[in-house]
Amino acid sequence: MKQLRNMWFLMVKDLKIFASDRMALIFAILFPFFFIFLFNEVMKVDAGDQRLVINLATQEPAGSISYQLLSAIETKDVSTLKAGEPQIVWLKDYDQAKLDVENKKLDGFIAFPDNFTEAVEMGYGTELEVVYNPNNTQVIAALKGTAQSIASQIGTGQIVNNAVIGLLLEKDMTAPGSVGDLAQVIRAQLSGQTNITPKAPLISFNTQSIGAVSALNPSSFTIPGYLVMFVFFTAAFSAAQLVKERQNHTLERLLSNSATKTAILGGVYGSTVAKGLIQIAIFWAVGILGFKMNLGVSPLAVVLISVLMTLMSSAFGVMLATFVKTERSASSIGVLTSLILAPLGGCWWPLYITPQWMQTISKITPHAWATTAFNKLLIFGGDFNSVTPNMLVLVGFMVVFGLIAILRFKTEAE
Repeated sequence: MKQLRNMWFLMVKDLKIFASDRMALIFAILFPFFFIFLFNEVMKVDAGDQRLVINLATQEPAGSISYQLLSAIETKDVSTLKAGEPQIVWLKDYDQAKLDVENKKLDGFIAFPDNFTEAVEMGYGTELEVVYNPNNTQVIAALKGTAQSIASQIGTGQIVNNAVIGLLLEKDMTAPGSVGDLAQVIRAQLSGQTNITPKAPLISFNTQSIGAVSALNPSSFTIPGYLVMFVFFTAAFSAAQLVKERQNHTLERLLSNSATKTAILGGVYGSTVAKGLIQIAIFWAVGILGFKMNLGVSPLAVVLISVLMTLMSSAFGVMLATFVKTERSASSIGVLTSLILAPLGGCWWPLYITPQWMQTISKITPHAWATTAFNKLLIFGGDFNSVTPNMLVLVGFMVVFGLIAILRFKTEAE
């Protein structure tokens, strides 16, 4: 009981020293939000859903099938389109459209060839031309998919019409008004040379919207990333305070006043954990209230990852103090370690956008396991079970750092 009381007094003493250090408070609490605000502004994107635009053109003259087809399916009024429905734009000048693509003024378009009508009427094959800028992979995929859809629908219609005509041609079509006239009507309908108005356009688009499309809140990445970085930073700096007390013989005087090594170690660790818990509480409060963050489907997992990161970082800070002899060395190594592990562990940018070799190397850092867990929860909609391995790895880091700190901890200066 006495040792617990000593541990408590030592922890409170360290917290008072921390609270009285104005620069330490600014660095641990206010300074991170400067970066968060800055990167939030840089990473902001338009939250609106960008409508897909399909550009079409033809090399045939007026009166051709492709000409009538484009006239029928082009979007006359964008306001009449439903959510998710693409806008069809008819580019009247094929040569100019191709030049615009070459000059990168246009991403791409689909063109009907100059023999399209003849090919459809005679029943032999033809090809749609897809002209695109190779730098825009999304537009390429959209254009190729639309071209395949157009070709498929026209091909299906051609097969059906040819089959009907073939059956009719087997009958007596010599008499006026016989079924032979119907075959001519079908051919005329296919080639557009009729006044009969079709009930539906040859090509239609069936779209389905599954929820509203909105941009990702940049805070879902920046706040967890800088939380991991600065909680570790503050814990690493606590090593300097412990080394300082060892150098000026404060720890030895505590031993002479009935405090044990366990109580001293526990007090230092407890005060470092308390600082980290204060940090994460402020981080998430500002994130939720100030940046409108959503903690995903498992807020409990977000909290546990934050607490485990604090416990692990505190163990690292105490361990670091056992490897250095001077306060200056502790501060320097603390800064260096934090600045190396933060970008490597995904605190500055998402690891999933980095090369595979960097993702592999990052797994040696606790930062990577923490930031990956936050990304799963806050960006990709993961649940508690999806981050259980990350929690176990953080516990493993904490145990290793803690054991090393206990085995190497000394109260006297060498």
